[in-house]
Amino acid sequence: MQNIDKFTLISRNTIEIISEDELREALLSERKLTGYIGFEPSGLFHLGWVIWALKVRDLTEAGIKMKILEGTWHAWINDKMKGDLEKIKRVAKYTEYVLSLLGVSNVEYVDAEELVSQKEYWATVIKVSKNTSLARMKRAMTIMGRKAEESEIDASKLIYPAMQVADIFYMDLDIALGGLDQRKAHILAREIAEKFHRKKVIAVHTPLLVGLKGGERMETVDDEKLAELKMSKSKPENAVFLHDTDDEINKKIMSAYCPPKEIEGNPIVDINRYIVLPIKGRIVIERPMKYGGDIEIASYTELEKLYSNGDLHPLDLKRSTVNTLIEIIKPIRDRLEKESGVKELVSGISENISR
Repeated sequence: MQNIDKFTLISRNTIEIISEDELREALLSERKLTGYIGFEPSGLFHLGWVIWALKVRDLTEAGIKMKILEGTWHAWINDKMKGDLEKIKRVAKYTEYVLSLLGVSNVEYVDAEELVSQKEYWATVIKVSKNTSLARMKRAMTIMGRKAEESEIDASKLIYPAMQVADIFYMDLDIALGGLDQRKAHILAREIAEKFHRKKVIAVHTPLLVGLKGGERMETVDDEKLAELKMSKSKPENAVFLHDTDDEINKKIMSAYCPPKEIEGNPIVDINRYIVLPIKGRIVIERPMKYGGDIEIASYTELEKLYSNGDLHPLDLKRSTVNTLIEIIKPIRDRLEKESGVKELVSGISENISR
């Protein structure tokens, strides 16, 4: 694959790359690049996570050796699954299986247990902490989906940002992939890298999928508000899960926020932009001839123009979205329901989601 093609593959459907020049230079080098994304095993897989799963596929296709860090200890610190570490570990294995159903392959899964068992890792956490002010550490807590003042809950919360930066250094990464809400951790890692005389990680940030109730343009709101607006497993009525039935998908999408002609903060438009188009390559709108007949949309630019001009009715877009999501989700849901032990695990996850 040509370098320009690799860059296009990595950069498509991202919000920002810090920095694009560094990524181009790295792709032109002869060395094998290593990237990662970390996730907290904390609940059921929803559409928001599909965005980063697709980006992992892009990175591996571009020749990047991808590591997926199962942040079991991170989730424990963040009180996920009611702070039960054993349940968190089981959710990590469930997430691995879902990712495989989404076509994520040729990746290395890294259990946080491997990192925290090493003295060198904790030495790195301490070095990062000694080079970061307490105020800066508190501000970085938004990477956990928390506000700065929530550091008062317990002191472990303050360790989290330093651990995330240490993850990057300890695994000697070239690329850090994450949602836009991980920006502060990645910027902190880049700044501390200069003090440590280490290479600066290239940050690739994917968009956050706005919840079904809608909101503002995600990339323009402050970090603390991002946690309130994004699709989240802790707000099941505001998210579409890969376990949802056809009826649940229909009910959620048809009742979702989708004002005519409005693009910003519109979850139905975003689902089509970041899920439907990357997976299906097109959006098919079926409608009677008296309303303009069927149309096929092949790009987001085309979708944005049609919708913002009022040439595409919200109801038509919603119906199309329901049909396509069912096509995408049903085969995955069927596999999950047939897999031994997964159904019971899913039930247990639902009962233990704490935030």
